[in-house]
Amino acid sequence: MKTALITGATSGIGKATAFELARAQLHLVLLARDSDRGNQLIQELKEKTGNPKIELLIADLSSQNQIQAAAKEFLQNHSPLNILINNAGVAIKQRTFSVDSIEMTFAVNHIAHFLLTNLLLDALKDGAPSRIINVSSEAHRNGQFDPDNLQGEKQYSQFRAYSNSKLCNVLFTHELARKLKDTGATVNALHPGFLNTAIFRDTGGLLKAIVRLAAKKPEVGGRAIARLALDPVLENVSGKYFNGLRMVNSSEKSHDEADAKQLWEISERLTQSESN
Repeated sequence: MKTALITGATSGIGKATAFELARAQLHLVLLARDSDRGNQLIQELKEKTGNPKIELLIADLSSQNQIQAAAKEFLQNHSPLNILINNAGVAIKQRTFSVDSIEMTFAVNHIAHFLLTNLLLDALKDGAPSRIINVSSEAHRNGQFDPDNLQGEKQYSQFRAYSNSKLCNVLFTHELARKLKDTGATVNALHPGFLNTAIFRDTGGLLKAIVRLAAKKPEVGGRAIARLALDPVLENVSGKYFNGLRMVNSSEKSHDEADAKQLWEISERLTQSESN
């Protein structure tokens, strides 16, 4: 039985993805910060899918200590890991900082998943053929990689911070794919679709109205992520970007190898890690 770990699994796209993978009878590990919501979801998944192999890991992804503790707990109880879905994301209206003094959007959307992925890399290599899926966004096309403004040091806006973090997701994907060549582990990024999820809860009235009228249900994104996780045709596909079910070209900026390497080095410093 394959083992899959999903971040941000208790709502929106993550919850929809959890249902898709639970129906496929995978051994599912949900990483969430709210134990009550996590346990409620596990009960719902077990009842509706008949899958008994669903567990909960608790961690607030804005805290590196909690990410490290969750990874340690996972590795103590599970090996190998076959599928890692880095799904959790935020779009913070005001510039705020994590407990590690990192701007919150950058901390959760990129740094948390950089750290978690690297902590679990050996387990993923042991689980080869294994897959890493980074949930990005078409907003990455509006992002800019500026090492001096990664945390909104020069100027901050909610959409700019979100777009920049989503560009980081794709740069990270491309650099990690290069590092994982010939290991049997693959990594891809995707835009799950324009979906009505909780990430828009802290936005203005106009965007909320647009979301309400035009956005699709989270289940659409869940099916797209599940395909990347499970489709045998994609077993050896790595370093690619998907818009829903379609493989497309990500932005030209996201293919800048020098930027990707610099982002990796910055991420290592911010997590005080020596990654593979």
